[in-house]
Amino acid sequence: MKIRIYRNSVRFRLSKTEVGRLEEEGYLEETTDFGPSQLSYAIRKSTGNELEARFEQNKITLEVPEKLLTGWAANNTVGFEGNMPLGEGSSLYLLIEKDFKCLDNVEEDQSDNYDNPKTC
Repeated sequence: MKIRIYRNSVRFRLSKTEVGRLEEEGYLEETTDFGPSQLSYAIRKSTGNELEARFEQNKITLEVPEKLLTGWAANNTVGFEGNMPLGEGSSLYLLIEKDFKCLDNVEEDQSDNYDNPKTC
């Protein structure tokens, strides 16, 4: 699972295995170690109707409606997005998507990523 944060947007990218686990088990979590403290990020299946996120105790948790995840591993839907209202006209943009193989040569292992549609 990869996470990208830029201003008021948070983007999660998942490999094939992670999409399958999320659909089946309903929860994924990763941790980045900064020595004396850690940043954790997780995705949890929810009963809600919209993407929502929270940040508590150094952990970002994305709540994804179960109805969106059902069948996601097997279908062609790339991902889901939403804007979570924060009040005073502000919002947090949330995106969860399948991770595609890069078109450029990169050194990271991409064997569990989805085939990039631009190469098909």
